[in-house]
Amino acid sequence: MTGITKATSLADTGILRLAAFSDGPVGGNPAGVLVTAALPPRAEMQRIAAEVGYSETVFAAPEGDAWRVRYFSPEAEVAFCGHATIALGCVLAERTGDEVFALDLSVGRITVEVRRDGMGTRATLTSPPTRSTAADPAVIAAALDLFGFVSAQLDPALPPALAHAGNDHLVLALRERATLARMDYDMADGARLMQRHELTTINLVWVDSPRKLHSRNAFAVGGVVEDPATGAAAAALGGYLRDIGWPHGGAIDIVQGEDMGARSLLHVEIGATPGVGIRVSGTTRIIPL
Repeated sequence: MTGITKATSLADTGILRLAAFSDGPVGGNPAGVLVTAALPPRAEMQRIAAEVGYSETVFAAPEGDAWRVRYFSPEAEVAFCGHATIALGCVLAERTGDEVFALDLSVGRITVEVRRDGMGTRATLTSPPTRSTAADPAVIAAALDLFGFVSAQLDPALPPALAHAGNDHLVLALRERATLARMDYDMADGARLMQRHELTTINLVWVDSPRKLHSRNAFAVGGVVEDPATGAAAAALGGYLRDIGWPHGGAIDIVQGEDMGARSLLHVEIGATPGVGIRVSGTTRIIPL
């Protein structure tokens, strides 16, 4: 990402708009970014996020040796958002140069590292600590019913799980790529299910190979049917794969957004130490007004 200018901001708000985890000049997940001397009141941040209309808008202000950061979907505050963190890192790098930025979230401190070269800008976040557990059979059944799937369509090689990296995500692996492509659900029903079980997304995945997965993330609780790229869910998935001894070889690549015409690429580095934050990286592109 280069040359962030006035042309990329919403009128009189200072909001910048970027797509994170893009596939070169296309795809990626749009995020609003607002960097100010002090964070606006909570109600104002929520109003701005609803006006922007993206799955998340990130707000950042300097605080001590770090940046105080909050994320809002159009419907509610979110504890951690990966794609908005990647977008924020690129905006900060335009101001101060490439470095590792410390970000203080409601769930603790994380970092985002930015490096620019002749090929563009690449940002890498390190997520909050991870944990995972087997998913409750009742939650699995409710999620399958939501999407119109049956248990026989699940991939037994990757059992359903509740994966956490700042937020909780239900992970359901599907046997067939075609089943993933057919993802559809009722927004109101999805929001109620996610609220009831305190889920941020339902992460549907298909295993192309041990080191390459395809993903679709339902985000009804945030007022969005689906995210084209979800860094927080990618980090949670990486932590889950580490917990079960998946043959990831230290990293996986996730293709997301393909079925909604916004192909996005996420690279996930999985360290060996259980519970330690996962590194998720990708590129950004400016969204012109």
